[in-house]
Amino acid sequence: MIVRYDVGDVVKMKKNHPCGGNEWQIYRTGIDFGITCLTCGRKVMVPRVKFEKAVKAIVRKTAES
Repeated sequence: MIVRYDVGDVVKMKKNHPCGGNEWQIYRTGIDFGITCLTCGRKVMVPRVKFEKAVKAIVRKTAES
């Protein structure tokens, strides 16, 4: 099954960020994913393969037009 991730989606990761948060908002997709921690605002770039293994669930999807 292929899961589609879009800019603006909020995902829950398997491991917590050092600040204690585990919910991230996607701001960039492609070969790498750009994600922002919703607790502290830190931005991180993650390779697609590592990102897809680390995602536990999609918390909120953006409104699709």
